[in-house]
Amino acid sequence: MDELDTPKKEETMTIRDFIIEVIKFFVLALVIVLPIRTYVAQPFIVSGTSMIPTFEDGEYLIIDELSYHFREPTRGEVIIFRYPLDPSKFFIKRLIGLPGETVSIKGGEVSITQTDGTTLKLEQPYVKFSRGDSGTKKLGADEYWVMGDNRAASSDSRSWGAITRKHIVGAALIRLFPLNTIALLPGTVTYDKK
Repeated sequence: MDELDTPKKEETMTIRDFIIEVIKFFVLALVIVLPIRTYVAQPFIVSGTSMIPTFEDGEYLIIDELSYHFREPTRGEVIIFRYPLDPSKFFIKRLIGLPGETVSIKGGEVSITQTDGTTLKLEQPYVKFSRGDSGTKKLGADEYWVMGDNRAASSDSRSWGAITRKHIVGAALIRLFPLNTIALLPGTVTYDKK
């Protein structure tokens, strides 16, 4: 008995197979990317001049949204939050005062009376433009005081008051653009207790 040659099965991908693979790719990408973007980190583009010289208009940041689920925001961090007067807008500012503290501004100099009664005068080398304003604000149990580094041109807690914890979205984690300014935890400072 002679064997007949049977035609070999084509090993080419059909259009149907291609479409199925593309759908699998997009589903997998959504399963991985969407939770990360929603709960861990998301992109943010700086708009405006309120954080000059620390951040310039158009800089591209990645925001850490996860850390604040495990710890409280810290003084000196650059945070992104929902504007309390219009929560559809996002602002970027420096965290200055924490819940229960008293923020005092005199001639542009900032002092914090902490919850233990000690006073901390903030060294602010990042402030290049000040408007020399003055005032005092006692923060409530869930209030945070934020200020832009460009004090002369910043709409911040001095104008519209403190923000609450629910307004805070996250902290600046990475500056990606422009390439010559790439940095991890850009703009974050720590203040010595004095």
